[in-house]
Amino acid sequence: MAFKRKFSLNIEHIQQEEGLENSRTSSILSPNGAKHFRRQLSEQNFDESQLMNRFDDEQKPFLSIDGIEKLPYKIANINLAELGRKTLSMAEAEMPGVMLLRKIYTPKQPLKGVRLAGCLHLTAQTGVMIETFCQLGAQVQWSSCNPLSTQDHVAAALVKTGIPIYAWKGETEEEKLWCIDQTIYFADGQPLNAILDDGCNLARIIHEKYPHLTSLIHGSSEETTAGITKLRKLFKHKKLKVPVINVNDSVTKSKFDNNYGCGESLIDGIKRATDVMIGGKIVVVIGYGNVGKGCAKVLSGYGARVIVTEIDPICALQAVMDGYQVTTMAEACKIGQIFVSATGSTGLIRGEHMMEMRDMAILCNIGSGQTEIDVVWLKANAVKIEHIKPQVDIYHLPSGRAIILPADGRVVNLSCAHGNPSFVMSNSFSNQILAQIQLFTNKGQYPIGIHTLPKTNIQFTTSIPLENTHNDQFITFTPIAVNQYRKNSVHTIITDDHISKILEKLGLSTITFTTKSSPI
Repeated sequence: MAFKRKFSLNIEHIQQEEGLENSRTSSILSPNGAKHFRRQLSEQNFDESQLMNRFDDEQKPFLSIDGIEKLPYKIANINLAELGRKTLSMAEAEMPGVMLLRKIYTPKQPLKGVRLAGCLHLTAQTGVMIETFCQLGAQVQWSSCNPLSTQDHVAAALVKTGIPIYAWKGETEEEKLWCIDQTIYFADGQPLNAILDDGCNLARIIHEKYPHLTSLIHGSSEETTAGITKLRKLFKHKKLKVPVINVNDSVTKSKFDNNYGCGESLIDGIKRATDVMIGGKIVVVIGYGNVGKGCAKVLSGYGARVIVTEIDPICALQAVMDGYQVTTMAEACKIGQIFVSATGSTGLIRGEHMMEMRDMAILCNIGSGQTEIDVVWLKANAVKIEHIKPQVDIYHLPSGRAIILPADGRVVNLSCAHGNPSFVMSNSFSNQILAQIQLFTNKGQYPIGIHTLPKTNIQFTTSIPLENTHNDQFITFTPIAVNQYRKNSVHTIITDDHISKILEKLGLSTITFTTKSSPI
């Protein structure tokens, strides 16, 4: 399919002209001669005088196609690149899974020919994943799914390596959509052929605004619960036009990132935003899925009295068994001091709840999007909105009470802090990398629908660093090891029918159980 364009320019050509060298592994030596860091892409060489000419001209479009006036990139401040590179190096040190995949697959170039457009929080961890995609052969362009989560220094470091980034902290909703549009076509005028998404932001834009491109896209991978929910609705109504791999439900994502990662980063976000003492507070956790479980556990560890609201009876029973009080939002809203929505759903904290809340209650969202707290109602009914600092506002209600709202109701851990720790994000982003490899190397084999990552069809490698007194060791689970484990650990579920047949074969009427164990 041919695409007409007024002008096109190749990023590789830009890099050659400006003297950018290829990324390489670097070693930084400390005064005593010890290797301080040994990470790929931890240093870059630049001709600053030549680069600055390009940065000064960043507002000039160089490509016009499909109604898009495309810029080379759009970020907050290119002068933050040095800080961003140091941050990326630190993140690489805490992301063994991603770095191992980079080492294994870089020589094979499995993504050569992929034009990947990503729409996911632009953090240091995302930056490590983006540079890994580039090392595996893909062309990559990126925007952020959240106007408040971009780490501007990381964006600057990525742009300096020649990666087109369209994101900055504090975007308006209109600017966020503009940034997504910028990632649709690449510098040579060709459109994306792969999607990496968070919250169905990019996939929705493609289906609504660029449906003529869906036939060129070999697949998409989705990061979040909320995004998968939206995609399932599209599929149910026969509006989904591309195959999707559901990364969110990979066990090494949902049981780790959602649980352990969100639990830790929630506290980080709340404290940076409000400096509040968690111990002794009544905290209402809305939703007891993987995210809610992790948040409740960490909040309890800080000494909070945790109350859970949950509509799923199984999850509600789990909360009870874990020792939490479970009640309705109508009751919890009257006594809670901190509220944490953790579902990815809509309309959980509504006007009638806010009117019943205690003075200076804190409303936090750690689900995807801005839909769990009715921020529209809050803004319409507040008699006064007091801006405290970036991403923190106090809403004064007609009742005389006030509500503290961090991050304008968006995800508090990424908007007010830096999101989940690098180590746990290594799990999630390893899955994303494997999903993109799976979609591209099996192009045309996935029907339109929502799929999960294969467990045995691809080489899935997980690394767990074990420190001892001498060196770092890695336990590696290869397909052979996994299959051997499965073969050795398969157990038949014994039913009453099985027992009667076993007794008949043994000529017995009863079985005597002992506590002595025997090898399987």
